Amino acid sequence: MDHRQTQIDDEILIIETSGEMPEVAYHGSVHYLTTDPDGPGLVLDEQELRRLRAAAIEGFRRIILRDVTLENRGRGLYRGIRRTITNWRRLNTFCARHGLDCHQVRDELREAVRAFLHGEVADVLAGGPCALNCTRDELLAFCNELGLDAAALPPRWEEAVNRAC
Repeated sequence: MDHRQTQIDDEILIIETSGEMPEVAYHGSVHYLTTDPDGPGLVLDEQELRRLRAAAIEGFRRIILRDVTLENRGRGLYRGIRRTITNWRRLNTFCARHGLDCHQVRDELREAVRAFLHGEVADVLAGGPCALNCTRDELLAFCNELGLDAAALPPRWEEAVNRAC
């Protein structure tokens, strides 16, 4: 592998694992690779830019799914469904800005949200704490954005939300 490829691969890793702001990491990496006085001064071709943008989408995917993973509730890294909603909308804005498609992430997220809500509601109705940190209306709007029909939500979900959250 040549030095140029190694530099780009390093930036891809940085973007994918950047944490809360994949879009900022993407722009930082493009700046570093192209115009930063301390960077390599590359002229990126479209394929290289696509790889960097794909890394940003993967970074978003990771943080979005993190907060709809049942096992993460109660852990320090868990930010709640409200953060998922925020990051999902940031991903959509990023994709729209760059003419990208995020349908694959949406489909994966829709299933993850459905599974999360089924587990969360069961736990709350069994007396456990509620990890939902959004309102009923925010949750319904989010589900609608994902194409998750309210009929697919677990039975008694509103009761669980109203009881514990």
